[in-house]
Amino acid sequence: MEQPDVDEPVFLISAAAELAGMHAQTLRQYDRLGLVVPRRRPGGGRRYSLRDVATLREIQRMSQEEGINLAGIKRILHLSREVQRLEREVERMRPRADVGSRIFTTGPTGNVVIVERGRRARRDEGRAVVLWTGTHD
Repeated sequence: MEQPDVDEPVFLISAAAELAGMHAQTLRQYDRLGLVVPRRRPGGGRRYSLRDVATLREIQRMSQEEGINLAGIKRILHLSREVQRLEREVERMRPRADVGSRIFTTGPTGNVVIVERGRRARRDEGRAVVLWTGTHD
């Protein structure tokens, strides 16, 4: 049996509000505040995913049970997404048994880029070169 895509935007605002135990107007407010931004249909209608509904429930929990205001919740959600992104990046960089050593550098935007080592570079295993460019304070 195939697992549902939790990011597929399938729910109308009324259905998402019901699943989250909220009023549709609350979902509109959260959309305006950037807490949960659903995808839009060509006509402008909002479509929510299962992940969006789970986030709405988490917002409600943090607000009611933890007493966190919406600005605090927005910051928590942003930081949680950033942690998940960084965890994926770390996992992507983690050496795999079949790959061997890896070299990392930064691209023009400052993002970390993996440089796969070729056969020629393997004879230098155990050595590392760090190249710093730019100005130093």
